[in-house]
Amino acid sequence: MGKVLFIPTIPDPSRRKSSRAGDPRYLEGQRLLVEAMKYLAQSDPAKNKQAIELLSQHFRTQFRMSDSPLS
Repeated sequence: MGKVLFIPTIPDPSRRKSSRAGDPRYLEGQRLLVEAMKYLAQSDPAKNKQAIELLSQHFRTQFRMSDSPLS
């Protein structure tokens, strides 16, 4: 096995990752999708289930698969 060479360095504060500001258009689009799903779930959840599932596919990667907009 090979040895791991460790060279300690002093952290450079200028290379530190700053907080990321999201694209306002993307954030507004996500907010609109959530509002649409809320409206559909409040009006008639059983009738609009397929529409809600279709909308939720757009950001399933952001939430756990077990999360449901109908609950």
